[in-house]
Amino acid sequence: MQQVDITAITEFLLCRTPQAWIERALQEPELLLIDHANCEKKAASTALGLMYRHTDQYELLQKLSRLAREELRHFEQVAAIMKKRGVVYKTITASRYAAGLHVHVAKRDPERLIDTLILGAIIEARSCERFAALAPHLDPVLQKFYLSLLQSESRHFMDYLTLARKLATQDIEQRIAFFLQNERELIESPDAEFRFHSGVPAIAA
Repeated sequence: MQQVDITAITEFLLCRTPQAWIERALQEPELLLIDHANCEKKAASTALGLMYRHTDQYELLQKLSRLAREELRHFEQVAAIMKKRGVVYKTITASRYAAGLHVHVAKRDPERLIDTLILGAIIEARSCERFAALAPHLDPVLQKFYLSLLQSESRHFMDYLTLARKLATQDIEQRIAFFLQNERELIESPDAEFRFHSGVPAIAA
Protein backbone atom coordinates (compact mmCIF):
# COMPACT_ATOMS: atom_id res chain seq x y z
CA MET A 1 0.00 0.00 0.00
CA GLN A 2 1.23 3.49 -0.88
CA GLN A 3 2.88 5.27 2.03
CA VAL A 4 1.78 8.88 2.55
CA ASP A 5 3.19 11.02 5.34
CA ILE A 6 0.44 12.96 7.10
CA THR A 7 2.44 13.72 10.24
CA ALA A 8 1.74 17.45 9.95
CA ILE A 9 -1.98 16.64 9.95
CA THR A 10 -1.95 14.29 12.93
CA GLU A 11 0.22 16.68 14.92
CA PHE A 12 -2.14 19.55 14.16
CA LEU A 13 -5.38 17.81 15.14
CA LEU A 14 -6.00 17.06 18.82
CA CYS A 15 -7.35 13.54 18.30
CA ARG A 16 -7.49 10.66 15.87
CA THR A 17 -10.69 9.30 14.37
CA PRO A 18 -12.30 6.89 16.90
CA GLN A 19 -12.21 3.22 15.95
CA ALA A 20 -15.98 3.05 16.43
CA TRP A 21 -16.43 5.56 13.60
CA ILE A 22 -14.20 3.53 11.26
CA GLU A 23 -16.17 0.37 12.03
CA ARG A 24 -19.46 2.18 11.33
CA ALA A 25 -18.10 3.63 8.08
CA LEU A 26 -17.26 0.15 6.83
CA GLN A 27 -20.87 -0.87 7.52
CA GLU A 28 -22.27 2.14 5.63
CA PRO A 29 -20.25 2.33 2.38
CA GLU A 30 -23.05 3.87 0.29
CA LEU A 31 -23.86 6.57 2.86
CA LEU A 32 -20.14 7.29 3.22
CA LEU A 33 -19.77 7.88 -0.53
CA ILE A 34 -22.88 10.07 -0.72
CA ASP A 35 -21.71 12.29 2.12
CA HIS A 36 -18.18 12.35 0.73
CA ALA A 37 -19.60 13.71 -2.54
CA ASN A 38 -21.51 16.34 -0.59
CA CYS A 39 -18.36 17.33 1.31
CA GLU A 40 -16.44 17.87 -1.93
CA LYS A 41 -19.19 20.13 -3.29
CA LYS A 42 -19.33 22.08 -0.03
CA ALA A 43 -15.55 22.50 0.02
CA ALA A 44 -15.61 23.96 -3.48
CA SER A 45 -18.52 26.22 -2.54
CA THR A 46 -16.71 27.52 0.55
CA ALA A 47 -13.62 28.38 -1.48
CA LEU A 48 -15.66 30.15 -4.16
CA GLY A 49 -17.59 32.08 -1.52
CA LEU A 50 -14.36 33.39 -0.04
CA MET A 51 -13.17 34.38 -3.52
CA TYR A 52 -16.35 36.37 -4.15
CA ARG A 53 -16.15 38.17 -0.80
CA HIS A 54 -12.43 38.97 -0.87
CA THR A 55 -11.55 40.02 -4.40
CA ASP A 56 -8.77 42.28 -3.08
CA GLN A 57 -6.72 39.35 -1.73
CA TYR A 58 -4.63 38.13 -4.67
CA GLU A 59 -2.93 35.20 -2.93
CA LEU A 60 -6.25 34.01 -1.53
CA LEU A 61 -7.81 34.14 -5.00
CA GLN A 62 -4.98 32.11 -6.52
CA LYS A 63 -4.85 29.42 -3.84
CA LEU A 64 -8.60 29.00 -3.49
CA SER A 65 -9.21 28.98 -7.24
CA ARG A 66 -6.97 25.93 -7.54
CA LEU A 67 -8.53 24.41 -4.42
CA ALA A 68 -12.07 24.81 -5.76
CA ARG A 69 -11.12 23.18 -9.07
CA GLU A 70 -9.55 20.23 -7.27
CA GLU A 71 -12.55 19.78 -4.96
CA LEU A 72 -14.92 19.74 -7.93
CA ARG A 73 -12.69 17.20 -9.65
CA HIS A 74 -12.83 15.05 -6.51
CA PHE A 75 -16.63 15.35 -6.57
CA GLU A 76 -16.66 14.11 -10.16
CA GLN A 77 -14.47 11.16 -9.16
CA VAL A 78 -16.71 10.21 -6.21
CA ALA A 79 -19.82 10.54 -8.38
CA ALA A 80 -18.25 8.25 -10.99
CA ILE A 81 -17.45 5.63 -8.35
CA MET A 82 -21.01 5.84 -7.05
CA LYS A 83 -22.46 5.38 -10.53
CA LYS A 84 -20.21 2.40 -11.24
CA ARG A 85 -21.32 0.78 -7.96
CA GLY A 86 -24.99 1.51 -8.42
CA VAL A 87 -25.16 3.94 -5.50
CA VAL A 88 -28.11 6.30 -5.90
CA TYR A 89 -27.12 9.90 -5.16
CA LYS A 90 -29.92 10.98 -2.85
CA THR A 91 -30.39 14.01 -0.62
CA ILE A 92 -29.26 13.52 2.98
CA THR A 93 -29.02 15.90 5.90
CA ALA A 94 -25.73 17.56 6.75
CA SER A 95 -23.83 16.44 9.82
CA ARG A 96 -23.59 18.54 12.96
CA TYR A 97 -19.84 18.96 12.39
CA ALA A 98 -19.60 22.06 10.20
CA ALA A 99 -22.49 23.81 11.96
CA GLY A 100 -20.91 23.00 15.32
CA LEU A 101 -17.68 24.65 14.21
CA HIS A 102 -19.19 27.65 12.40
CA VAL A 103 -21.39 28.68 15.33
CA HIS A 104 -18.27 30.25 16.85
CA VAL A 105 -17.19 32.17 13.74
CA ALA A 106 -17.05 35.96 14.13
CA LYS A 107 -19.91 37.86 12.52
CA ARG A 108 -17.86 40.53 10.78
CA ASP A 109 -14.66 40.80 8.79
CA PRO A 110 -11.73 40.76 9.13
CA GLU A 111 -12.25 38.39 12.07
CA ARG A 112 -14.83 36.36 10.13
CA LEU A 113 -12.37 35.78 7.28
CA ILE A 114 -9.64 34.56 9.63
CA ASP A 115 -12.03 32.25 11.49
CA THR A 116 -13.31 30.81 8.20
CA LEU A 117 -9.77 30.16 7.00
CA ILE A 118 -8.90 28.46 10.29
CA LEU A 119 -11.95 26.23 9.98
CA GLY A 120 -11.05 25.48 6.38
CA ALA A 121 -7.68 24.21 7.59
CA ILE A 122 -9.24 22.10 10.34
CA ILE A 123 -11.88 20.53 8.09
CA GLU A 124 -9.33 19.72 5.38
CA ALA A 125 -7.03 18.22 8.02
CA ARG A 126 -9.81 16.02 9.41
CA SER A 127 -10.81 14.89 5.93
CA CYS A 128 -7.22 13.92 5.18
CA GLU A 129 -6.88 12.06 8.49
CA ARG A 130 -10.09 10.11 7.84
CA PHE A 131 -9.07 9.15 4.31
CA ALA A 132 -5.84 7.75 5.73
CA ALA A 133 -7.65 5.96 8.57
CA LEU A 134 -10.14 4.32 6.21
CA ALA A 135 -7.78 3.38 3.38
CA PRO A 136 -6.27 0.20 4.90
CA HIS A 137 -9.76 -1.29 5.32
CA LEU A 138 -11.14 -0.58 1.84
CA ASP A 139 -11.28 -2.53 -1.39
CA PRO A 140 -8.39 -1.84 -3.82
CA VAL A 141 -10.31 0.70 -5.94
CA LEU A 142 -11.48 2.86 -3.03
CA GLN A 143 -8.18 2.44 -1.23
CA LYS A 144 -6.25 3.76 -4.22
CA PHE A 145 -8.68 6.65 -4.62
CA TYR A 146 -8.62 7.70 -0.97
CA LEU A 147 -4.84 7.53 -0.82
CA SER A 148 -4.67 9.64 -3.98
CA LEU A 149 -6.56 12.40 -2.16
CA LEU A 150 -4.09 12.74 0.70
CA GLN A 151 -1.59 14.94 -1.09
CA SER A 152 -4.15 17.51 -2.26
CA GLU A 153 -6.03 17.49 1.04
CA SER A 154 -2.77 18.08 2.91
CA ARG A 155 -1.98 21.00 0.63
CA HIS A 156 -5.47 22.44 1.09
CA PHE A 157 -4.93 22.27 4.86
CA MET A 158 -1.64 24.16 4.57
CA ASP A 159 -3.08 26.70 2.13
CA TYR A 160 -5.88 27.63 4.51
CA LEU A 161 -3.62 27.74 7.55
CA THR A 162 -0.97 29.81 5.76
CA LEU A 163 -3.57 32.29 4.53
CA ALA A 164 -5.08 32.63 8.01
CA ARG A 165 -1.71 33.40 9.59
CA LYS A 166 -0.61 35.72 6.80
CA LEU A 167 -3.83 37.77 6.61
CA ALA A 168 -4.35 38.07 10.36
CA THR A 169 -3.37 41.38 11.93
CA GLN A 170 -2.62 39.75 15.28
CA ASP A 171 -1.49 36.41 16.67
CA ILE A 172 -4.14 33.75 16.05
CA GLU A 173 -2.64 30.71 17.78
CA GLN A 174 -5.11 30.90 20.67
CA ARG A 175 -7.96 31.14 18.19
CA ILE A 176 -6.67 28.08 16.35
CA ALA A 177 -6.41 26.21 19.66
CA PHE A 178 -9.99 27.18 20.52
CA PHE A 179 -11.39 25.80 17.28
CA LEU A 180 -9.25 22.66 17.52
CA GLN A 181 -10.64 21.94 20.98
CA ASN A 182 -14.17 22.49 19.69
CA GLU A 183 -13.44 20.11 16.81
CA ARG A 184 -12.09 17.46 19.17
CA GLU A 185 -15.28 17.57 21.20
CA LEU A 186 -17.38 17.06 18.07
CA ILE A 187 -15.25 14.12 16.93
CA GLU A 188 -15.04 12.35 20.29
CA SER A 189 -18.60 12.85 21.55
CA PRO A 190 -21.59 10.60 20.73
CA ASP A 191 -23.36 11.45 17.48
CA ALA A 192 -26.80 10.16 16.55
CA GLU A 193 -26.21 10.55 12.81
CA PHE A 194 -23.45 8.89 10.79
CA ARG A 195 -21.70 11.13 8.28
CA PHE A 196 -18.17 11.59 6.93
CA HIS A 197 -17.33 14.08 9.70
CA SER A 198 -19.61 12.72 12.42
CA GLY A 199 -18.58 11.86 15.96
CA VAL A 200 -18.68 8.53 17.78
CA PRO A 201 -21.72 6.57 16.56
CA ALA A 202 -24.37 6.64 19.25
CA ILE A 203 -26.66 4.14 17.51
CA ALA A 204 -25.60 0.83 16.01
CA ALA A 205 -26.00 0.40 12.26
